[in-house]
Amino acid sequence: MNSHPYVRAYLAGIVVPTLFMLAVFCAFVVPHFFILKETVPIERFLIFPMALAPNAFGAWNMLYLRLRQSGYIPIGFHGALLPFLIAPFGFFVGHSLGFVAAGDGRITWFQAISFPYALVATGFAIALAVYYLVWKYFVNFFNELLGIA
Repeated sequence: MNSHPYVRAYLAGIVVPTLFMLAVFCAFVVPHFFILKETVPIERFLIFPMALAPNAFGAWNMLYLRLRQSGYIPIGFHGALLPFLIAPFGFFVGHSLGFVAAGDGRITWFQAISFPYALVATGFAIALAVYYLVWKYFVNFFNELLGIA
């Protein structure tokens, strides 16, 4: 089945973040609407990742398919490079919209939650490891399932 390999690569790429974001969304919605009976502006911090993550994974998997044709790059390493694009883009959009501010050795999120740079760097390192493992095992599995690996 050689027809439309880039469409299949995109579809294989969006599976993992789509399922993950669905689980995260349910984890936020169920307690707030059914248990706590209060509304929380979840759209402020969930809509952007829900739109960005699956599309970024799909496009990144399409790029992997193209790069693999011209030379070998391990899929885990390729996936671990994605946070280097997502994090600055997310910070730029958040800063432009006034949701994220940096200064005084801290990053402040929605003018309410503040994290020191060391914690942000640690979280970024953990994200790199998670992305490596997700791409190596899950995205690669779906690539093989769709016959593009």
